[in-house]
Amino acid sequence: MTEALCDRRPEPSLERLLADLVPPPRFARARLDNYVPDPDFPSQEQAKQRVGEFAAALGAPRAGFLSRLRKKKPAAARGIYLDGGFGVGKTHLLTSLFHAVEGDRVYGTFVEYTDLVGALGFQRAVDLLGESVLVCIDEFELDDPGDTLLMTRLIRELSDRGVAIVATSNTLPDALGEGRFAAQDFLREIQAMAERFEVLRIDGEDYRRRNGVTEIATLPEDEVRSSAETMPGATLDEYDALLTHLTKVHPSRYGAMIDEVSAAHVTGMHGLTHHHDALRFVVLVDRLYDREVPMLISLAGGTDPGTLEDLFSAELLRSGYRKKYFRALSRLASLARDGGALLSSGAADAAS
Repeated sequence: MTEALCDRRPEPSLERLLADLVPPPRFARARLDNYVPDPDFPSQEQAKQRVGEFAAALGAPRAGFLSRLRKKKPAAARGIYLDGGFGVGKTHLLTSLFHAVEGDRVYGTFVEYTDLVGALGFQRAVDLLGESVLVCIDEFELDDPGDTLLMTRLIRELSDRGVAIVATSNTLPDALGEGRFAAQDFLREIQAMAERFEVLRIDGEDYRRRNGVTEIATLPEDEVRSSAETMPGATLDEYDALLTHLTKVHPSRYGAMIDEVSAAHVTGMHGLTHHHDALRFVVLVDRLYDREVPMLISLAGGTDPGTLEDLFSAELLRSGYRKKYFRALSRLASLARDGGALLSSGAADAAS
């Protein structure tokens, strides 16, 4: 019988949470050498060069412990904020930096750090992360005031300890002409330490769209079910049941929930109109994307292949969470394309 994600209720240990603070599988091989800037957008090459310089500077010898004790106030830590639209290579550059720097360093999404603080307590998290040379924060979120204040305080205390912080966030596609939309929000929130951050604006097109991924492709339900039943390690879930299950599992555990899943099959997908369902589904899509788990999906009542339209309602896309929703649409389109390719590959193998 095919397993369902709805059957899984992971209880990851603290050790697991800490072990997960590394770049996800999708970007494990990302290096500056294989980041290929788009020549139509010079800011990509400029960001690549600056990140390389930043990595080299972090490799310079740091002051010894006694030397730091003699200082009345530690030197302001260096930091970079990578600002740009979806799919322009910010995460690639961030993981490249992680791999280019030696010593203790950690990498996680904004949500993973807030979860870690929740599990450890604030001061213990500061003490633990404060031993790092570099803290990488992907997908810095500005839509929840409480979490934003928590993270800016964490960044400030780590920076005061001499820890370099590098963060990324998304500028909405329709805000690219407005100047540093996300950067302005970020710097306003951390104005007490804004002078410590260098903002690098990265322009460009979503590479997933350059690869032809523009729509969320769906399959007939019988094909989705058949694939799930014959594919080792696959899961099969009905969409509404999955949304209900996500309310019972903390988002910090979604990564553990998809351990060893080869492909996620979901039937009966439809549009979402409420934030509580949409935001949980966004986190699941992010974790599936990070771990390169393809998705094969069918529409509610769908007997023919097609595309999923209006996954998020117009109201949701106008809300303060819109950056998350647009990112999820881009990533879900990519995952669905991977799922379709997986199905085609299986059919070709069966025919040969």
